[in-house]
Amino acid sequence: MTETNTAKAVKKTSSGRYIEAIGRRKTSSARVRITEATKFAASVNTKSFEDYFQTQELQAILTDPFKKIEIDQKFSVTVRVTGGGIHSQAEAVRHGIARALVKYDEENRKKVKKLGFLKRDPRMKERRKFGLKKARKAPQWSKR
Repeated sequence: MTETNTAKAVKKTSSGRYIEAIGRRKTSSARVRITEATKFAASVNTKSFEDYFQTQELQAILTDPFKKIEIDQKFSVTVRVTGGGIHSQAEAVRHGIARALVKYDEENRKKVKKLGFLKRDPRMKERRKFGLKKARKAPQWSKR
């Protein structure tokens, strides 16, 4: 079954099509599409990724999967991201890119998994409970 999925993924890219994957973190969700290209290019919500993620840290999070697995192929990345804050959006994009690279070539799975980019970070904001001010913060206790 995995052989046919890999064959389909390679077939799509050879004809100029894209590979799509979804990445998530907290309440952010990113739909990532990668296409083979002559040089690296990335756009997030129709903006260049440098304009959308303005700090070096967030830009590094986005490009980590490509740099760390030392892939020689260049890709054009198109991302549609919604929900959450800017940092969780960047991590959702990284998750989606890692998943797309695995779809592109199954041999990337071992490297990407070792880096921890395939695991969806399950931490979410805890809900507020009745009688409390926040999730765990209680009103000040008074003896009398």
